Amino acid sequence: MAAKTIISCAMTGTGTPKSKNSALPTTPEEIAEDVYQVWKAGAAIVHLHMREDDQTPTMDAGRFAETIRLIRAHEDCDVIINCTSSGSNTLLPPEKRMEHFVNIPDIELGSFDAGTINWDCTGIFLNDPPFLLKLAECYEKYHVKPEIELFDAGMIANMNYYIRTGVLKEPVWCQLVMNVLGGAPGTVENLVHLVNQLPKGAMWSCTGIGASHVPLMFATLALGGHLRVGLEDNLYFSKGVKATNEMLVARAVRVVKEFGNEPATPAEAREMLGLPQLVR
Repeated sequence: MAAKTIISCAMTGTGTPKSKNSALPTTPEEIAEDVYQVWKAGAAIVHLHMREDDQTPTMDAGRFAETIRLIRAHEDCDVIINCTSSGSNTLLPPEKRMEHFVNIPDIELGSFDAGTINWDCTGIFLNDPPFLLKLAECYEKYHVKPEIELFDAGMIANMNYYIRTGVLKEPVWCQLVMNVLGGAPGTVENLVHLVNQLPKGAMWSCTGIGASHVPLMFATLALGGHLRVGLEDNLYFSKGVKATNEMLVARAVRVVKEFGNEPATPAEAREMLGLPQLVR
């Protein structure tokens, strides 16, 4: 039986304006419809950020709720819902960054960015220890599995500390995010280095921002990992060709199959991640 590879799609991200790629979904209606299309194309997980009407990032719980309602209005769509905890201003009060996890029971995964970096050398992506402890408590209380986002080796060290101290429970689900300026450059050499530091038994996925995306996709499969794609990470399918989320997922599906694996269905991914199956 072929191995199963989980494909995640990060739908929109925080700051990229629609003027750079008209396919970027920014309203609840656009995001929900795009989610339905990438689920049909083969994505098992969708990673959600929210935007205001003017496309600026927001952590408004009402927008998360409306988007998820519209996704679940497609009764055949069993995609796994993964929401950000840091998709706007990370200087917001912790309660504002966690409000949607408290109020929306349909959220199954939540991002846990295991440290602070100088994001793109333009600002601070703040995830300090007091916030991370509160976030871990929130996820435990509301039955949200952390997706531990790791941008460099220092964040892996932080994660391993939180595992040793019982803040994070094994087995962990890790998302390596590479080629963000301020984090680990997106090279195969760096990917091997990071993977070798993950705890034994960890499940992991990788995404490469920009030009690192395709090389890291192939390297991730060779190393036994899972894949994240999407317009949050890459606006282009190839040089000069603008992407859609569906195009990026469809390519990932082809690559997985050509490698000899099969894309995991949402039900299979839930079993692999230890999540309860969706009940309608």
